Amino acid sequence: MVTIENEHFSLKQICESGQCFRLEMLKEWEDPEGRTWEKYGLPAFGRYLVTEQCGNKVNLFCSEEEFELIWKNYFDLQEDYGKIIASIDPEDSYLNQAAAFGSGIRILRQDLWEMIISFIISQQNNITRIRRCIDLLCKRYGDQRQTEEGTTYYTFPLPEALAEAGEEDLYACNLGYRSRYVRETAASICRGEVELKAVMTMKAEDAVKELQKLCGVGIKVANCVSLFALHHTDAFPVDTHINKVLKTQYPEGFPFERYPGYSGSLQQYIFFYDLSKSSRRIND
Repeated sequence: MVTIENEHFSLKQICESGQCFRLEMLKEWEDPEGRTWEKYGLPAFGRYLVTEQCGNKVNLFCSEEEFELIWKNYFDLQEDYGKIIASIDPEDSYLNQAAAFGSGIRILRQDLWEMIISFIISQQNNITRIRRCIDLLCKRYGDQRQTEEGTTYYTFPLPEALAEAGEEDLYACNLGYRSRYVRETAASICRGEVELKAVMTMKAEDAVKELQKLCGVGIKVANCVSLFALHHTDAFPVDTHINKVLKTQYPEGFPFERYPGYSGSLQQYIFFYDLSKSSRRIND
C-alpha cells in the first residue's frame, strides 16, 4: 500500500469532474474514530486499482513499484496544484471560487485510445449515461479479468474489437448515433490512418488537428483528448457549460496569456463548479 497526503487530491472530485468515466465509488464507511472513508475502484491500463480516502489521506493498494511505474504519473502527483491555484488573479472572484470549490481535482494522464472513444460518446450526453455506455462497451467488447482478491473487471476494448462490432450491437450499448462514430474511428485506427503512437509525440496544436481526422471528433472532443490523455494542460475544451461561463464571466475573453501552460487545469475547476451549480439548480 502507498499512502499520499495532499490537500489537492480528492478522489470524489476527480470521479465527478467529467474527465474519468471508470473511476467509481465502491462504498463509504466510518472507522472506529468516527472518520468517514470512501473506497474507489479504477480499471486502467489493464490493471485494477483500489483506493480509499479520508480527508487529505489517500491509500493506494498497489506496490511501490507499480505506484512509481503507473499511478504516480496517472494522478499527476508531480504537479503542485496549490501553486496553480495561488497564481489565479486575486480580482477574478469567479475563478477563485471555482478553484476553491474543486481544489482536489487533478488532470489525469489517461490512455489515449480510451479517451478518444470516451469523449466521442460524451457528445450531447451526461456523465451518468456516459459511464453506463462505457461500462456496457467494456463488458461486451473488453477482456474479463479478475484481481487476486477476486474482483472481476473488464479492460477497455481494443480498436480491433470495436472495428469488427456491428453497428446494431453498438446501439445496444446505448451509444445511439455515436455508434457509427465509434466503429468508423476504430476502423481508421486499425487501418493506420491515424497512428496513436505518433499522436502521443506531437505538439498540442498538431495533435488536435490529427485527432480531428477521426469520425465524430471535432474541436471540443479533440481538446478533451489532448487535455485528459496527452496532458497538454493548455488545452481548453469548450462545451455548453464552459461557453456559458465565458459569456457571463469573461465577455472580453478568458485571460489565457496570464496562465500559460495550465489554462486546461483551470478549465476543469470552471467546468466542475458550473456543473455542480447546474445540478443543484435542477435538484432544488
